[in-house]
Amino acid sequence: MNSVLIVGSAPDAVRIQSVDCSMFSHVVAINNAWRLRTDWDYIIYPEDFPKAQQPTTISAKKIITAEHYVPEQNSFGGFIYAGGTMAFTAGYWALGALQPDVIAYLGCDMIYPKQTEEQSHFYGNGMADPLRPDITLQSLEAKSARLLAFAKSHDCRVVNISEQDQSRLLFPKMPLTEFATPNNVSHYLQENEVALNTKAMQQALAKEEELSYMAPSGRYWEMLAELDPEQLRSVDDLWLQTVSYS
Repeated sequence: MNSVLIVGSAPDAVRIQSVDCSMFSHVVAINNAWRLRTDWDYIIYPEDFPKAQQPTTISAKKIITAEHYVPEQNSFGGFIYAGGTMAFTAGYWALGALQPDVIAYLGCDMIYPKQTEEQSHFYGNGMADPLRPDITLQSLEAKSARLLAFAKSHDCRVVNISEQDQSRLLFPKMPLTEFATPNNVSHYLQENEVALNTKAMQQALAKEEELSYMAPSGRYWEMLAELDPEQLRSVDDLWLQTVSYS
């Protein structure tokens, strides 16, 4: 089974330090998550990721930048529809480049504490990137449903191995321990199957094509004047109808 683990920077991402990563075919760190261990298969970060925070002792062959992820994300409709935050970008890159059977997320629940004394990230308090006022991120739930639907249509399942009580991701929860045995993974996914509403997906894709919002460079913020937030909300509403759980 070709499995990918994607790790973000939420406080529970520290669990990766004690995970036997041999359970996964590929392990991907987003942004600052690379600090949590040294044996990553890939590290992915955006163009504006501060130079001072970039890894310096990890092979450049493992670094995934805009040069790599922009073409992959464009092949799945682009950043405006997929959502301009690295958790989703990493998912689409993995789906296209690694062609996995399963993508698992850890430390990407996008739940941030309201009280400043609580840590927002494993390294302390950082910018809550997915919660910034961004026209592509009006509904994190819808964007996660879109990734889930695209993955399922490519014979890939997306799960969340977080142990947190809340998540903005609509991916079904799955215990990390299941990955120790591939047969357990298959059985668990069958028992917790996500149903894909193909009619709603076709409607969502048709709406995206009708709007024709595309930023080939990935820099969608350079064309904000051309984007209608109401139209994008209507697309989100359709994606929310595409998945249901057994």
